Amino acid sequence: MRGAEALVGSLVGAGVDVCFMNPGTSEMHFVQALDDVPEMRGVLTLFEGVATGAADAHARITGRPAAVLLHLGPGLGNGLANLHNARRAGTPLVCVVGAHATDHVRHDAPLESDITALARTVSGWVHTCGDVRDVADDAVRAVAAAAERGGRVATLVLPADVSWSEGGAAPPALPPAAPFPPAPSRVAIAAAAAPSGGAVILLGGPALTERAMDAAGRVAAATGARLLVETFPRCWDTGAGRPRADKLAYFAEQALEQLDGASSLVLAGARSPVSFFGYPGIPGDLVPDGATVVGLADAATDAEAALEALAVEVAPDAAAEPAPRDAPEPAPGPLDVRSLCAAVAATLPEDAIVIDESLTAAAVLAPALQTAAPHTQLALTGGAIGQGPPAAVGAAVAAPDRSVVAVQADGSALYTLQALWTQAREQLDVTTVLINNAAYAILRVELARTGVGEAAHSGRAGRMLTLTDPTPDFVSLATGYGVPARRVETTEDLLDALRWAHDEPGPHLIEAIVPAVG
Repeated sequence: MRGAEALVGSLVGAGVDVCFMNPGTSEMHFVQALDDVPEMRGVLTLFEGVATGAADAHARITGRPAAVLLHLGPGLGNGLANLHNARRAGTPLVCVVGAHATDHVRHDAPLESDITALARTVSGWVHTCGDVRDVADDAVRAVAAAAERGGRVATLVLPADVSWSEGGAAPPALPPAAPFPPAPSRVAIAAAAAPSGGAVILLGGPALTERAMDAAGRVAAATGARLLVETFPRCWDTGAGRPRADKLAYFAEQALEQLDGASSLVLAGARSPVSFFGYPGIPGDLVPDGATVVGLADAATDAEAALEALAVEVAPDAAAEPAPRDAPEPAPGPLDVRSLCAAVAATLPEDAIVIDESLTAAAVLAPALQTAAPHTQLALTGGAIGQGPPAAVGAAVAAPDRSVVAVQADGSALYTLQALWTQAREQLDVTTVLINNAAYAILRVELARTGVGEAAHSGRAGRMLTLTDPTPDFVSLATGYGVPARRVETTEDLLDALRWAHDEPGPHLIEAIVPAVG
């Protein structure tokens, strides 16, 4: 058995049966192994950043490691932004990077680079296969490493000669990793803080499942504690019938207002909150002065069990208050961000997966979806834009029986729009609502907030923040990738387009024209 076949077979045996890829010459034996190991599904993407973003979302939805295959150092470099997002999400991800044959490295061929150094910037575990006899074991170790500490990127470098050599063998299947149990002392401290008045429970990471949210809702109902969700949740079960929790605002000033008056901040799967950037005169640490910070559960802890233990302690007889089903259609008229978000919420299919890379619309979208059909949200955890279209691919592959709705800003969509081709090729059930305001609108807002001032849209600075002259035609771009598309400018046309997209199988894109913000 060749090394590549042993590697692919070992990944399947360890529960990894989908690999997103953009392969090159060094990975051809891995590609050939897809015929030898039919249990592994290969999903081709046109850009490495699509492959890494899709693998991230696939793992977030399934809760088990996903795989991505990349070509040498430059291929890994192209995929780094969404590997960064995966690292910040605590996603279990096995990144296989093909390398030059061992005896070819000395020639310093054009594609030679320090793969290990690049990988370490986003990986919690990096290893190079040195012998074909060890490939199967190395693959199992990579899957185990990806599942450790709540989830991390594990990079396995596979030299071409190790891949093509004979002598590999598949090991036994890997037992599933279990999160650490909650520490009783932390539960006790949180139990003392929750009923004290002014408590805020900040939920994130693994504490956003339906089970965890229900336990948090029971605690809130019994103690009066407020529930907040981290700004960019990795995988959040929310919507009607589930406890309501507002997102922590992106802008530091608004987040400080949300946290104002908190006497204690209980962290359940979330990090202690900080602002995303430093601004003149605004603190970077968002914890209110005098508030006690209690770490109930971190990313590696069984956050569901921790919240349930807390609920047993302080709310044994309480029931969580569910959010009502209340997402009416917006009134007819010209489209804007508010009516767009209302339309998405009103037409959202049951148990959908929502990919939120809406950026300037996110503050409006989040409350609109709170009372929409129950669903799961995935967000831009690491702030590296271009995650939305690839994440829609990964989520749709992971859950083919669920609709995926991607609410996508125009500027960030252009980073990874090639994902539409994969959606078309795989006939994935993805509806992309493309918010076209012909600008990097978030940067117009940030220009003022950083103290620089406001840029005239026609000035030299303003020109760096607009997407005009020419304005991208997303209907034509989507159609060119094989995805049916419509352009809408009114709420009634958007509602009609959403129903069209939800009723037909396969991918669709709706280009929604809205006024620029900022």
